Amino acid sequence: IIIRIMIFHLSVRSNPMLRKTNLAVWRAWRSWKLSLHSSTVCASFGTGPLDRSEELSSVSSEKPPHTPVMLKEVLHYLDIQPGQVVLDMTFGGGGHTKAILNVVPEVTVLALDRDPTAISLAQQLAKEYWKVNNNSKAMEGPGSVVVVWKPLLGKFSELEALLSNMNIEPGSVDAVLLDAGCSSMQMDEAQRGFSLSKDGPLDMRMDFERYPDMPCAADVVNTLDQQALASILTAYGEERQARKIALAIVEARRVNPITRTQQLASVVAGSFPPAVLYARKDRLQRYAHVATKTFQALRIFVNDELNELHAGLSAARSVLAPGGRLCVITFHSLEDRLVKRYLQGEDLSNLDHFSPRKQSSGKKKLVDANRESGEVYWLPLRRKVITPERDDVNENPRGRSAKLRAALRR
Repeated sequence: IIIRIMIFHLSVRSNPMLRKTNLAVWRAWRSWKLSLHSSTVCASFGTGPLDRSEELSSVSSEKPPHTPVMLKEVLHYLDIQPGQVVLDMTFGGGGHTKAILNVVPEVTVLALDRDPTAISLAQQLAKEYWKVNNNSKAMEGPGSVVVVWKPLLGKFSELEALLSNMNIEPGSVDAVLLDAGCSSMQMDEAQRGFSLSKDGPLDMRMDFERYPDMPCAADVVNTLDQQALASILTAYGEERQARKIALAIVEARRVNPITRTQQLASVVAGSFPPAVLYARKDRLQRYAHVATKTFQALRIFVNDELNELHAGLSAARSVLAPGGRLCVITFHSLEDRLVKRYLQGEDLSNLDHFSPRKQSSGKKKLVDANRESGEVYWLPLRRKVITPERDDVNENPRGRSAKLRAALRR
């Protein structure tokens, strides 16, 4: 764990995006590095690798593990044609990819995900599609086209290296889909520790088995000081009661380490009066638990999601051919703000993408300068952000906060 923290600490020092945009969170990482002098909480309380073979079998045979969000809109804006190369940067349960293949089967699919469970599912589905297409080829004759499906295990920041190892050149992909955030499979499995409604180990690592020594959410809440915790909740959860919640966490862990999801949810709830526990509402006007933003903040922090999203957008720009199409789905304002500014040509290494109120005239001048110099790489396919239709939200409530931005690679 100490080696992992040191490596991340060095990456933060060389990453101006994280260092300049949120000094408080950088200090949180530094505080964590200094405070971790013993074994990790995740290791101590047994949230290590699990046997997932039975789970994968049940997922593939019983029901789709993932309902794709804004599917009609994604298919429309990607406008995939036969023979093209498609990159799904967040394969998850494969909902979007399977829909693409149903509409345009004669394509090459590159399926990326950082979660080993998702890649195992992708490999299993690749075999099924290979069998189906081979049977079709045998029946229809030698002129049939067989889909090529290549699962890739890795993070957004590792994509370009993965493609290089496969001899896939930059500018050779025709369509890219990036569905940010947590997948339904991860949320539905209590052992992954993402959901506050299901009791499980406080983990939240998207990579999970891939890096068993990677710090988990339990390490964060049990080792960082109150100021660092409050900084994380403010920066990544936009939580107005961050200080109050951080104090409650610090006081609770003095009695017992916080190692379970519902244990943390109870600690957060305990810092609020009973009357306001469900005073917050979501887009459907349903009551939301007061710990929702806390869980979001911890998940983003543990998985370094915003920096990974920025790396993913940069990788998409590199791999897309001129005229190629990009669709990005986000689920909260931090992600959407970052995507919006990136597609507008802003230099995110020098901008504060956390606060919507910090919009200076200098930023507009920078974007205008980039456009004049020809450095803007994206042409929006629609000026305004695209949101789910009411019927889609009613059918799939988890997609209620989704936002889609589509752009053409110049």
